[in-house]
Amino acid sequence: MEQFGREYARLCAAAGAAPQEAVLRRLREPDGARGRLDLAAQSLSLQTCSALGRSLIPAAVAVYRVVCLSQPRVKLLLHGLCSNTTVKSLDLKGNNLRTMGAEALGKLLRQNKSIRSLTLEWNSLGMWEEGFSFFCQGLRANYFLQRLDLRNNQINHQGAEELAMALTQNTSLRELDLRWNNIGLLGGRALLNCLHSNKTLKRLELAGNNVPGDILKAVEQALDHNQDREAILSEAQNQVNILSKEVLSLKDEKNKQFMDFVDAVDKHKEEKTRSEKMSAARVSQLQEALDEQYSIMNSLKTKLQMTEAALALSEQKVHNLGELLNAMKQEQSCVAECHFRELQQQKQEGADREGRLLHDLSAASEKNLLLRNQVDELERKCKVQQDQLFQVKQDLSNTTAELKLRAVEAEERLEMEKRKFKQSLEDMESLRVKEVDRMTQHMEASERSMHNRIQRLEAIKISLEEELSQVKAAALTERGQAEEELIKVRNQARLEEQQRLEHLKEKLRLMTESRDEAQNCCLKQKEMVAEAQAKAKQLSLYADGLRRRLDELQQDLDSKEEEKVTELNKVKVELQERIGHLEAERAAQDGLREKIAALERQLKALSSNHREALLDKEGEISLLLEKLRMKEAEISRVREEEAQRASFLQNAVMAYVQGSPLGTPSSRK
Repeated sequence: MEQFGREYARLCAAAGAAPQEAVLRRLREPDGARGRLDLAAQSLSLQTCSALGRSLIPAAVAVYRVVCLSQPRVKLLLHGLCSNTTVKSLDLKGNNLRTMGAEALGKLLRQNKSIRSLTLEWNSLGMWEEGFSFFCQGLRANYFLQRLDLRNNQINHQGAEELAMALTQNTSLRELDLRWNNIGLLGGRALLNCLHSNKTLKRLELAGNNVPGDILKAVEQALDHNQDREAILSEAQNQVNILSKEVLSLKDEKNKQFMDFVDAVDKHKEEKTRSEKMSAARVSQLQEALDEQYSIMNSLKTKLQMTEAALALSEQKVHNLGELLNAMKQEQSCVAECHFRELQQQKQEGADREGRLLHDLSAASEKNLLLRNQVDELERKCKVQQDQLFQVKQDLSNTTAELKLRAVEAEERLEMEKRKFKQSLEDMESLRVKEVDRMTQHMEASERSMHNRIQRLEAIKISLEEELSQVKAAALTERGQAEEELIKVRNQARLEEQQRLEHLKEKLRLMTESRDEAQNCCLKQKEMVAEAQAKAKQLSLYADGLRRRLDELQQDLDSKEEEKVTELNKVKVELQERIGHLEAERAAQDGLREKIAALERQLKALSSNHREALLDKEGEISLLLEKLRMKEAEISRVREEEAQRASFLQNAVMAYVQGSPLGTPSSRK
């Protein structure tokens, strides 16, 4: 920081301006000594900002915070930060950046490779569409920024769409804070769509943006999916590292075994050279003994017996040498057999390791097949639940049709009763005609109200059928469910279906009872009409009672209609909850499918690595076998040379004995 202060003072002097004491004081503070520069609430001049921007190019500053600057000053500072390689965190909170500042920020994001955290709170960047577009382009080309704070920047849905397009190509950003903006529904959908291609963003804050709750939940699920994906990738990387370490250890062990074998071969060579030297020394000794014997035979012609004894002794020595040669040959063959057994043991160990690796690979493949079977089972369960949903829909349509038929029958019976009642009233006195007309008008009004209610019920039924068709299409397009959630939903659906069936049975029982009551009422009405024909005097009292009965029936019908409406609302709420559960389960199944794909790729990579390791081991084994064959050929050649040398020595001794003057008399005898 001292060098940064000196560079700042030098540039101020070169520009003809005095360095500001506030900046120098900040540089001399303990935070400045730790590489942190905080210029918040400081009134910086244009010359100071220019000098700071030029001095920031080589400066070693880790955290940089500037507040309350105009656009030209911020542009000068950002121009200096474009080439800086040490600033890790930049805070420009509350600087009211506009188009010029947003363009400078876009240029900074395109050129700077060291900034990891950028805070732009309270800058109203969303008000300037062109500048915010330049900023999003810079974010799209940046591959180093990890945290971005855009709170309270008045970003609308268009700015959110620009930001979503930038996030589709950005692969470094981990945290994005967009709280207290004006993103809305369209911006929330754009951000949700960009999360399908962006797999690195872990944290996205959208509070205070008028974004619907379902989109917020979907965004949270996508972020959770990104976190799970990163955890799976890290786990896979750890497994790959472990397997690579195991492969390296196997290679080191194989190299160590090969070096041990080479050392054993070298030792065998040394032993062989020592045995050759010993045999040569023995041959030289025998040669000296033969020379001495030849001189003795030439000097002592009279001592034939002694020479014969010496000859027998030499023959005995030759025989001993032959036995020694045979023993050496046997020893060499034993050593070769030991080396061959060791090589066979090494081959067996390599085969065992290969078998273990193949067993592990088969276990991994079985696990993959098990996962695939589980996925098929989940799909089958989803189809079963869809069939159950279709059955519930069919039952609902049947019940509505039955209710409609019963309503029509009730209307027909009412019409019949009305006609009979009219016929009976025509025979009565003229004084009751007006009252009968009034009752018929009331019946017609109730009939019209019943028709209107039936029409409303039919409209509600049509809307419910459309909603059910939409739910069915959504369920067909979104098949996937997680194992535990599917079991829970399945049990809950069974319980709900049982309850719904019991409720429908109860409703049918109540409807049958009401039908019986209506039939009984009709019978009573017939009896009352007959009594009215016989007893004209009691007709007024009977008409009053019938009117009260009709009012009660009307109230019963109103209550039943309200119960139907409440039941339909409950069914609608349950269907919406079911749709939410299905969407959540679809997202979970997508996560499981991606995990399965990642595991399959990992298994393929492991199998390829294992295959390459096996090929390398087979190549090493073939090289070792070739070297062993060469050693065996060399040993056989040495044996043949030793046999030839022994035969040459024996022939030379025999020729010497036969060609000596002492050997001729013995041959004549």
